[in-house]
Amino acid sequence: MDTNAALAEILDRGADENDAEALIAAVADHGVYLPVLPSGKLMFLQREDGVPALPGYVSAACLAEQVTEPAASFHCDVLRLWDIAERTGVRVLLVHSDRNRVALSIGLVIRTLSDRGMRGTEGRTMRLTRSTHPVAVALRDALRRRIREFPTVRSVWVSHARWIDTGFEQLLMHVAVDERLPSETPRRLLDTLLAEEVTVTPDDPKLMMMPLDTTAHAETVAELDGMALDTVRHDPATGRVEVLSREYDDPRAAEAARLAVAAERDAADAAEQERPRRWWQRP
Repeated sequence: MDTNAALAEILDRGADENDAEALIAAVADHGVYLPVLPSGKLMFLQREDGVPALPGYVSAACLAEQVTEPAASFHCDVLRLWDIAERTGVRVLLVHSDRNRVALSIGLVIRTLSDRGMRGTEGRTMRLTRSTHPVAVALRDALRRRIREFPTVRSVWVSHARWIDTGFEQLLMHVAVDERLPSETPRRLLDTLLAEEVTVTPDDPKLMMMPLDTTAHAETVAELDGMALDTVRHDPATGRVEVLSREYDDPRAAEAARLAVAAERDAADAAEQERPRRWWQRP
């Protein structure tokens, strides 16, 4: 998807500063497109009140139509946006659609991210490890059952994340899709799991999802594959689902996993597609 459709829809229906909450949520979920000058620097605007603003657009096409200077576009996710704000001091994001534009406080965007459990530059470095928390295990098992409903999802990693500088800890799902970002698929997958499969209570660790593009973020995908995290992979060509977890290095756990999958297959209708097989890897 090359358009932040959620942001475009809100803007095009005539939103203003009173709709800031919905606009900020759309930016936080799907990012914006920023103009980059031939020099490689970001383009900034100066508003009538003299306050500098960072212009953001709902799509590359929208940017190309509205920016008169020669400029390339790049998709800026919310963490990059946060980093830009911290490095430059810019406080206003001016979001544009084909029909409308609204100024948003980047401070409010940061507050929204903080409420979701995310941290700024000083706490951006994470250490990822396998989690045995019941929510993490439930997510892994739910993904095994439901991932085939989302054909563009290739891999999901479930981990415990600790932000090195702040000590903040949470559960984290990386979702790799064969789609350009922003994509609705990772959020739809997580929303489906939370609505129908997994219950997260206020006493549980915060859960955050990070989308990845299997092409643009190939290096990150390779790094995650090398971390021995709980991983669910999907091959849409064969319908095969692999579950990798160090839990299955215990021979008893491995045998229990095989028996569980066999029981699922025995219980399935003859017409139903073969259930996914569990796999395990050595650390």
